[in-house]
Amino acid sequence: MVEVSSPALKEIIKTHRIIGKIKGNIDGPTVVFFGGIHGNETAGVFALNHVFNQINPKDVLGTIFAITGNIQALKQNKRYINEDLNRLWFEERINSIKKKTNLNYEEKELIDLYHLIHNIIETESGPFYFIDFHTTSSKTIPFITINDALINRKFSMLFPVPIVLGIEEYLEGPLLSYVNQLGYVSLGFESGQHNDKDAVINSQSFIYLALLFTKAIKPDADLDFQAHYKQLLEQCHNIQDAFEINYLHRIKPEDNFKMVEGFKSFEKIRKEMVLATDVNGKITPKQRGRIFMPLYQKIGAEGFFIIKPIKPFFLKLSEFLRRVKFDNFLVILPGVSWESKHKQVLVVNLKIARFLAKSFFHLLGYRTQKIDATHLRLSNREWASKNIMYKNEDWY
Repeated sequence: MVEVSSPALKEIIKTHRIIGKIKGNIDGPTVVFFGGIHGNETAGVFALNHVFNQINPKDVLGTIFAITGNIQALKQNKRYINEDLNRLWFEERINSIKKKTNLNYEEKELIDLYHLIHNIIETESGPFYFIDFHTTSSKTIPFITINDALINRKFSMLFPVPIVLGIEEYLEGPLLSYVNQLGYVSLGFESGQHNDKDAVINSQSFIYLALLFTKAIKPDADLDFQAHYKQLLEQCHNIQDAFEINYLHRIKPEDNFKMVEGFKSFEKIRKEMVLATDVNGKITPKQRGRIFMPLYQKIGAEGFFIIKPIKPFFLKLSEFLRRVKFDNFLVILPGVSWESKHKQVLVVNLKIARFLAKSFFHLLGYRTQKIDATHLRLSNREWASKNIMYKNEDWY
């Protein structure tokens, strides 16, 4: 049992690891919602608690879960206790945690969530959907973040909010990156600023729409889906574009980083505009674009991102190239090879990589890059995607 407080709502609720589970009498998808992976982001927890108390189990098709993330951090309303739980979900770290006997708070949370996720996958029926709720320290319109796999793109485009692609290229270890690597639809929903009441309302609307779009709830359920769609559309000021991250300003505690007050996500920025300061002075961008998730809290390793819109033509071209598995032809080039027979990772000689633009690899779905002295290591989510599981879904 954990007590979670909401400064926005001025309420306290008591909940468990599983906020709620509703199993319908008719077969359907399995939808798994997470709230509070960061302990100071409580909007998702309150939204899930509210919605799961409102839903009539007779309207549910399949099974839906609402799960709390970092219980220890939620108790203290802190982002984390020892380390960021949403940066631990990569194979090497998970394997090392499994072998340890003395675990810190977040490692204990990871093990608990890891077993819960895999138990759901093993005991419930697909198709599976995983949705993680977050908020930001800056003011923002609501938006979706996804790993750039086509199943994520297509499902996300049902919602009337902007979509931001490519975050996996800059952040290692988010929970949803791990789930997506297992092959399932997974997306993050950032509903607003941490302590903004609208962040809770937006999360509630997103939950209802997610249940509708996954067909986990009867479409004639008395839940006013149109009002929830309108809520998100108005909150986004009709911005429904797809964006791509192309810069991250990383920070360390000793940098004494401080954002200039007043920036909000998706705000347009100019070259040489002063965005922040640190021990070395003023921080200005070298490119135009839109600022994304500027940091206005003391804890965090990402000062701000810069994003740019993606033209619809390139989204369609990207889908075509991936469907015909164009990357199979890349290994014909000298200096390009598969890391293993599973064909999920390309190893590219840096001499060859100079002639292949980063945006070209993005078209094919290769975003996560690990560099050693002589090679790039490029990972692709498409090869892991369980497309067959979703082929009969309307959105697919």
